[in-house]
Amino acid sequence: MAATLCFGASAQTSSNAYSFLEIPTSAHAYALGGSGAAVIDDDATLVDQNPALLGPEIEKQVAFSYMLYMATSNFASARFAMGAGENSAWGIGIRYLNYGRMTGYDESGIQTGDFSPQDMVIEGTYSRDITARLRGGANFKVVYSNYEQYTAWALAVDLGINYYDDEKDLSFSAVLSNMGGQVKRFNNSYDRLPFDITLAYMQGIGGGPFSVAVTANNLTRWKLPYYEHSDESQTVETKQSFGSNLFRHLIFGLQYAPSEKFYIGLGYNYKTRTDMSTYHRNFLSGFSLGLGLRVKSFRLGVSYAMPHKSGSTLMINLATNLDELLN
Repeated sequence: MAATLCFGASAQTSSNAYSFLEIPTSAHAYALGGSGAAVIDDDATLVDQNPALLGPEIEKQVAFSYMLYMATSNFASARFAMGAGENSAWGIGIRYLNYGRMTGYDESGIQTGDFSPQDMVIEGTYSRDITARLRGGANFKVVYSNYEQYTAWALAVDLGINYYDDEKDLSFSAVLSNMGGQVKRFNNSYDRLPFDITLAYMQGIGGGPFSVAVTANNLTRWKLPYYEHSDESQTVETKQSFGSNLFRHLIFGLQYAPSEKFYIGLGYNYKTRTDMSTYHRNFLSGFSLGLGLRVKSFRLGVSYAMPHKSGSTLMINLATNLDELLN
């Protein structure tokens, strides 16, 4: 696809128990700040951004994703997708998230032993062309969490549409994600899923290789205060202003894609930067960088971010078309 200008809008209410559902499996999306709801590319890992991005052009694709998250957590996913006739496609996938070894304590502060918190998502996706330029899709998810002796199950669905004009290189998407709820709770409290409403617009810029991306999220509430740590006074202040609220809703990205076989993406997430107070962030907090390339039947994507001064994140995608690989 030619260079694009991208605008996205999303709204969400998140629970810490299920915030992992907001982490993309696509290195392409992560490189652009974590959002790729209107990226037009035959990449099965973009399905978690918008199920309407799945189409018969993906053919028989197997995709794997791995993320080293904040230096201690390991996330992995696998997905298979293929066309179903000329106008439909389907896919299945699994995500596994392991947060490393932790030490448990009871209410008296006595150690109860080590444990490893884990989350797993099993997904099924279906999409269909409504018209020559409009496509709809749905992604159904079964979510399982295991935190020491506590377990929980949840069901969720993502619904999305995408309008794409190939001649104008224009793409517009609308997505409702993580609609659903718990069917088995950790305890007596009910944890909500991170419901999202996302609108995304992408437009080629003059037929050149560059693209610009802007995403707006957390639109269910305008005020997004954060805490700022002062090294001098050793105090924590609540920060909130019109400017900070505005920019904490926005994610910016820049992409260079001279051909369909190569791209470089750069993203900036102001909310990530401000969530990490002055005490915990460095110059790179909020920035992400990635690249992707195709070599014969293989696709490789890599992205990197350093949200915390003592923790970095690396994501790797590898995908192949089975028909091209076996022939």
